[in-house]
Amino acid sequence: MCGIPPGGAAGLTAAETWDGLLDAAEVAYRGVEPARRGRSEPLPEDLHPAVADALARRGVTALYAHQVETWEAASRGESVVVTTGTASGKSLSFSLPVLDAIARQHAARALFLYPTKALAQDQARWLAGLGLRGLRPAIYDGDTPAERRAHVRRTANAILTNPDMLHVGILPHHDRWGDVLHNLRVVVIDEAHVYRGVFGSHVANVIRRLRRLALAYGADPVFVLASATIANAGELASRLTGLDVRVVDGDTSPRAEREIVLWNPELLDAELGIRASPLGDSARLLAGLVGSGLRTICFTKSRKSAELVHRFAADRLDAATARRLAPYRAGYTPEQRREIERRLVEGDLLGVTATSALELGIDVGSLDCAISVGFPGTVASLRQQWGRAGRRSRGLAVLVASEDALDQFFVDEPPALLERTAEAALIDPTTPRILDGHVLSAAYEGPLTRADAGVLGPEALARAAVLPELRATPTGYVWRGRDTPAARLSLRSGDAEAFVVVDEQTGTVLGTVERERAFSTVHGGAVYLHLGDQYGVTALDLEARTALVRSVTVDWYTQPRKETETSIVEALRTRRVAGVELHHGRVGVSERVIAYQRKAIADGSVIDTTPLDLPATSFETEGVWFSPGGELLDEIDTMPTLVSALHAAEHALISLLPLFAMCDRWDIGGLSTNVHEQTGGPTVFVYEGHAGGVGIAERGFDCFAEWVADTARLLDRCPCRAGCPSCVQSPKCGNLNELLDKDAARTLLRRMTDAHA
Repeated sequence: MCGIPPGGAAGLTAAETWDGLLDAAEVAYRGVEPARRGRSEPLPEDLHPAVADALARRGVTALYAHQVETWEAASRGESVVVTTGTASGKSLSFSLPVLDAIARQHAARALFLYPTKALAQDQARWLAGLGLRGLRPAIYDGDTPAERRAHVRRTANAILTNPDMLHVGILPHHDRWGDVLHNLRVVVIDEAHVYRGVFGSHVANVIRRLRRLALAYGADPVFVLASATIANAGELASRLTGLDVRVVDGDTSPRAEREIVLWNPELLDAELGIRASPLGDSARLLAGLVGSGLRTICFTKSRKSAELVHRFAADRLDAATARRLAPYRAGYTPEQRREIERRLVEGDLLGVTATSALELGIDVGSLDCAISVGFPGTVASLRQQWGRAGRRSRGLAVLVASEDALDQFFVDEPPALLERTAEAALIDPTTPRILDGHVLSAAYEGPLTRADAGVLGPEALARAAVLPELRATPTGYVWRGRDTPAARLSLRSGDAEAFVVVDEQTGTVLGTVERERAFSTVHGGAVYLHLGDQYGVTALDLEARTALVRSVTVDWYTQPRKETETSIVEALRTRRVAGVELHHGRVGVSERVIAYQRKAIADGSVIDTTPLDLPATSFETEGVWFSPGGELLDEIDTMPTLVSALHAAEHALISLLPLFAMCDRWDIGGLSTNVHEQTGGPTVFVYEGHAGGVGIAERGFDCFAEWVADTARLLDRCPCRAGCPSCVQSPKCGNLNELLDKDAARTLLRRMTDAHA
């Protein structure tokens, strides 16, 4: 290493170094998380001596108490989830049962599931570095050369892969994996909190298929899961695996003191809610910290943002220091990413700007500071990012707020962020739209019989009886086709009829868009964002379900205008809360995109409006709805105030629902009307944007009073007069943010809050 050593400028503590940077009007909050002492215990006596010796060579002679608790549960044959903070030793917690099993039995195999390839690479390096005799770790994913795959199947006993490869590359070809499945002793699922929503619901079915095949080959492995701190780790682990899972949630690792800062960029126009760029402010902070010798990581939401913050920061530094900065994002080659990781671990890099790829448990060494550019969507993710700072000495964690309503709510209400319990991760593996593809895949892997209901669930057998692609035989339901049904099924989408987005210049498939969202996001003329890059949609082929795009650089974006109809299919639960009859149930949503506007990025002004002729899309999902009346609507019950109040309240409620469910704002839709034909009165709907739903609406129903109260506080604190992107304007509004009355919405939500109190 060269230059200023990590830890701050000569003669100054880290805190003294950053104090000058934080003496700014933009600082909305400064506070300190106190240090915490750790609690250790000796290595378990029943741990195989060879494993204990290997750990001792790495300097590990004791365990944290929660690591011992995890070990003891797995040793008893219990499946277990350990849910503790960043840098609390979760990797060792879940690795010990694997290492012990392999040390005791030459034929034993273990499977590690990771949501990213980078995590698998990191764990493979750690396992290989242990030097445990007989341990043969290997990665099996899409990057594994074809000529090496058979060797991995034959010889590796700790196989590291991801759910997508397990789904399409391993389970359909289980005959090649018979020895692995027969000797499978432990399955590790790391970063389990990532498996939520549609993706998690798919992964739960993949894991059930794995359990079914393992049992068929004579194995019944223990599952060991690791998760960030979330509200329902035990429930999530059980729903992912279909097993009873023991929860270890007492974090006994030490933690250094950490300073917390909420930074709100300067308000440039209070009426429009326009603030200085969070990217520019983050680059200024990054350059200042790195220039003082503090090792810093800056998390952004897109790879374009990562590149921009890196460039802006480098421009503020001398050439020698700028060379010690690097961006880290998707799109780099594996070799480039490994080189950046190496430079981080070895201390050669002083600063890195990264997407969420480095949020997860990759070991990047000791860092002094962590900057989050915009709230990452969940408290759990923010804590993961902040946990990168100050692992061994006092650290600094900064949230640089964007104009988004949730960000602005947090800088105005710091306790709502800092004292909030982490969200619940929600999945529903039984939703037919998700379940059906896995039923077909399981039938391909082996005839489905009544005996499979215990692992796959009774819903799977019920669906098998009605799916036309299956045929009933004396041995069970079997797949009628000749291809592999798993290859048709994406784990990242809840819709089997997704549109494929193709770069017409290179032929590269950029991704998929669910059918119910395609007309809103990839209609002709739309600007489609992929990992932060802009693409213009040149054609949408409805028959081939393909959107052709080409790379563009424009200073405007597109927003669709939609006509939406929502119908009540069935109310599942009803209760009186916050002055209204609140309902949770199944709703039908019909949307038709009728036009789109081009808007200037600089100020949101409308450039032009173009009509579109597209068919309507319909889907059934879950939602919550309520019909305010009586005193709640006093003096706001005349048109157009009434519809504007309901519309603004709907937007604000949608913006804060991610506080209570681990979801993205774009996963939620809504409708408000002064008269709904089924309720007979003014009604607000908030529904899940994916067919079938995964539990987001149910979470909103359970937390409704707190949700409404937080939303009322959001509107109280926003400094704008008539509504802005930080409170009632929505980036996905089908009516292009017309007819919004912030004051009337605030009145309604305040009255609802008072009625509950």
